[in-house]
Parts: sequence; structure tokens; C-alpha cells
Amino acid sequence: MKCLDSTFCIDLLKGLPEARARAEELVREGERLAIAAPALTEVLVGAFRQGGRRLAQSLDFVAQLEVLGVNEDIALEAARVGGECLRRGEAVGTTDLLIAATAKQHHAHLVSRDRDFARVPGLILETY
Repeated sequence: MKCLDSTFCIDLLKGLPEARARAEELVREGERLAIAAPALTEVLVGAFRQGGRRLAQSLDFVAQLEVLGVNEDIALEAARVGGECLRRGEAVGTTDLLIAATAKQHHAHLVSRDRDFARVPGLILETY
């Protein structure tokens, strides 16, 4: 399973060639595609702000994805990893911690161009 980060989804919705090429690869490979609930929120905040066609396009896109919710285990893992990163002097935002912990919990690769995720131990990150 591939867990799509908000950066990937937004880049894809904007039509960035790198994101489109990666999306085409994922479809050809028959990958199961998902999005962590916090990443879904990030994508849709901007879509609701823009409204109109962008909102409709975003809602159509995310409707095709499996949404992975946050539970207690994911919250605890996000907190543990966040504390570990802080001890190393590498802060990671709470939303990113929740996205990373969700991907890890589901044994999914996270697809993102946000290299901050590389600081999260045990996360399999696929950049494009």
C-alpha cells in the first residue's frame, strides 16, 4: 500500500509533471492507494479555501483513496517519534508525525516530496 502525503496530492492536483508521472506509475503497478486523515485535512483545507472547480476536483480525487484514521496507537507512536526527534534536535510537526505514524502502522510507503519525513525512524519514504 502507498500512503499519499498532502504534498503529493496537491502537486498532482496542480498538474506537476513529477507528481503526474509518479501517479501513473502507481496506477500501472496496481498499488492500493490511501491517505492518512491528517493529510486529507491538509489537502482539503486549501481546496475549501479556493472553492469552485479546485474543490470539486479535490473531492473527486480523494474519494478514490482509502482514508486511514488516527487511533490511540498511532497517536502514541507519533508522540514517541516526536520526542525522539526532539532529543536529536530535529523537530517534526505534529501533523507530519501523525501522517508518518499512520503510514508506519499500516506498513505503507509514504509518497511525498517533503524530505522532513526522512527524519522519522522506520518510515519508508518514496520521493518523486
